[in-house]
Amino acid sequence: MEQTASTDQLKAHLMQTDEDFRSLAARHSEYDRILAALEAKPALSAEEEFEEHRLKKLKLVVKDEMERYLFGSVSH
Repeated sequence: MEQTASTDQLKAHLMQTDEDFRSLAARHSEYDRILAALEAKPALSAEEEFEEHRLKKLKLVVKDEMERYLFGSVSH
């Protein structure tokens, strides 16, 4: 999804003013960081593959929640 300048501004505003949105953004970044570490490995164990799959789902859920904030489905 391509972000517009107004979407970027709204996201920046929410990062400054909304603790829930900041928490979501932090969780999203943390999942991204862990996934990057897993993807850097040459091979994953079965447990690591399961964890990678689980984290991808969680990251997507958090992204969807953030988009609800950005596009008005969450009332403040």
